[in-house]
Amino acid sequence: MQITTVWRYPVKSMLGERLDDVRLTEAGLAHDRALALVDRTTGLVATAKHPRLWRTLLAHSAAVDGERVLITSPAGWTREATAPGVDELLSDGLGRAVRVASERPDGATVERPAPEDVLDQGVDAVVAAATLQIGQGTPGTTFVDYAPVHLITSATLAAIGAEQVRYRPNLVVETPPGTPGFVENSWVGREFVVGEAVLRIALPTPRCAVPTLEHGPLPRAPHAVRTLMADNRVDVPGFGVLPCAGCYAEVVRPGVVRVGDEVVPAAGDGRD
Repeated sequence: MQITTVWRYPVKSMLGERLDDVRLTEAGLAHDRALALVDRTTGLVATAKHPRLWRTLLAHSAAVDGERVLITSPAGWTREATAPGVDELLSDGLGRAVRVASERPDGATVERPAPEDVLDQGVDAVVAAATLQIGQGTPGTTFVDYAPVHLITSATLAAIGAEQVRYRPNLVVETPPGTPGFVENSWVGREFVVGEAVLRIALPTPRCAVPTLEHGPLPRAPHAVRTLMADNRVDVPGFGVLPCAGCYAEVVRPGVVRVGDEVVPAAGDGRD
């Protein structure tokens, strides 16, 4: 197995950027989900998991320039994320008052409707939304959903028939021919050497409605989650039985990961 793609998402729920290499620390990738928008009315972190309110975030993109994060809007402007006036520009475009936050507060939460409800009733429907605390499986103050690193395999993407960008992974792992889809389910608890780093697989990744939505120029794709509902519902400890694709990982040993690096079981893993 080897790494074929490295992704970073400087602003939560915006499109990200592909990298040739990146350093992994216990808190994840530098600048990954380092920023997020916070709803000024509710105090909740904005995420396209709630499509009725925030799916337009996926029409924005963010990239790192030195130590600055630049946001590009579908309206055509590009600005430094924390520059004066950006909150107002984003609020106008999204239709809700927001601010750019650079540090996840204790107990930060998002709203997450069940993807079944979104698919059945539509992205504009008013549906019930659970409130979930983010970042519970990671140190630091970034706005990751759970653990600091997210992986998905080529075998799983092929089984679903959907583009990798829809699942917002950090690392895409090319698996050998014949590898079954959703192989990540069997990796929980295992450790892998990835370039200079060692990762421990923590949980399968539960899926919300995000993969089904427009991502920049990509159209909606209901099958990106419907396939999981039919073929890969997993009992995720602490979360329940949910449609899953990919896996979350903790960083056991920091180090640089590059496109082309091999992914192999760590010494003492005891399994093939």
